[in-house]
Amino acid sequence: MYKQILTLLVSSVLLACAASPESDSIARQPIDRSTSDCISEGTIRDYNVLDDANLIVTASVKRHYHVTLSRPAFGLRSTWQIGFSSTTGRICAGFSEIIVDDSLYRDAIRIQSIRRLTPEEMNDLLIRFGKKEPEIELDPVPEPVDGAEVEELD
Repeated sequence: MYKQILTLLVSSVLLACAASPESDSIARQPIDRSTSDCISEGTIRDYNVLDDANLIVTASVKRHYHVTLSRPAFGLRSTWQIGFSSTTGRICAGFSEIIVDDSLYRDAIRIQSIRRLTPEEMNDLLIRFGKKEPEIELDPVPEPVDGAEVEELD
């Protein structure tokens, strides 16, 4: 009987540890709402996953937004679709969540920040996350100059 109680106690402790958040520092990062943009939910057309916590969302009229999540989303890179959860119809940092559902695991992650991108910023993000190769500029070949020969010393 004591063995069963001990087993139940150990199982409960392990389950409690497994259910606790990964890291309070990740989940409780401050949100600067003064510099954060919002996206109207109905205008979202496409998304491009950069890594487990960053993506580029495309809204109508070719507006691109860098969306940062409050923690990494397991399965974000491999899922076929994602969803957004908002009570107002506007996706805003701190109030909205991204829903990742890969049929085996469903997760809701709070959005940390949303920032509208210029074309240059979008290009830089794609290069930084390895989604695009940087454009290589070739240096011009130097032309020979008269009188620039090397003088040998004895």
